[in-house]
Amino acid sequence: MVLLMGLWFTVVIFLLGIPRDDCAQIIGGRESVPHSRPFMAKITGPMLCGGTLIKSNWVLTAAHCKITNQTKVILGIHSEKDPTKQVFIVKRKIPHPCYDSATKENDIMLLQLNEQAKLNKNVAIVKLPRVYSDLKEGTQCLVAGWGVTKSGSRKPPDVLQEVDVTVIARNTCNDQKHYDSKPPVTMNMVCAGDKKGGKDACAGDSGGPLICKGEQRGIVSFGRKCGESRYPGVYTLLTHKYSNWIKSVIQGSL
Repeated sequence: MVLLMGLWFTVVIFLLGIPRDDCAQIIGGRESVPHSRPFMAKITGPMLCGGTLIKSNWVLTAAHCKITNQTKVILGIHSEKDPTKQVFIVKRKIPHPCYDSATKENDIMLLQLNEQAKLNKNVAIVKLPRVYSDLKEGTQCLVAGWGVTKSGSRKPPDVLQEVDVTVIARNTCNDQKHYDSKPPVTMNMVCAGDKKGGKDACAGDSGGPLICKGEQRGIVSFGRKCGESRYPGVYTLLTHKYSNWIKSVIQGSL
């Protein structure tokens, strides 16, 4: 009996020493420091999406995200259990008028919230580009969201995840070894991931931000087989054209 107890104790100590599962993260990433991304919006309903707060009652996301009367926009959270969260419903959804669901061109949408968010250390406006230029190959960026952490998984994590990604040249994404131009990665889009694979956004991260040097430069749009080197994530690039559209929509609602 003493021998069995000693053996059981040894097994317990061994199991406690096993590192935590590294797959419990956005593809190839890590859990965000709680409330370090106060501009993040979690969009729940028939489809899980991400977004960013660009004005106290406006959220920027992807046009392909499904928004219904049951959709909720949650700000100020790291986890659903956070008492700091602010929950809103969507007063108006305004997808880009030229959005093409087949090609994902102009995959950008504005959501007007039913109330003004209370800005504080947990809820803040994202920094948009000061200069709307293209992103050079090799630019280091970050993508964040509550999407699944493994391709094919149906269970997203409760806490915000993030991963560092690198901008990849369009001609690389469009060649036969990658997307093969179906759909093409246009000048209104940008590719980002890792040439070795393993770092990517995934299902549920759509609409979330691509952050480069502290500014939002893109919106999670589409991809294939999360984390595979052949298929880096594709993002709507925030261009001057989109900036003008955003301003016109918001000013027109005043």
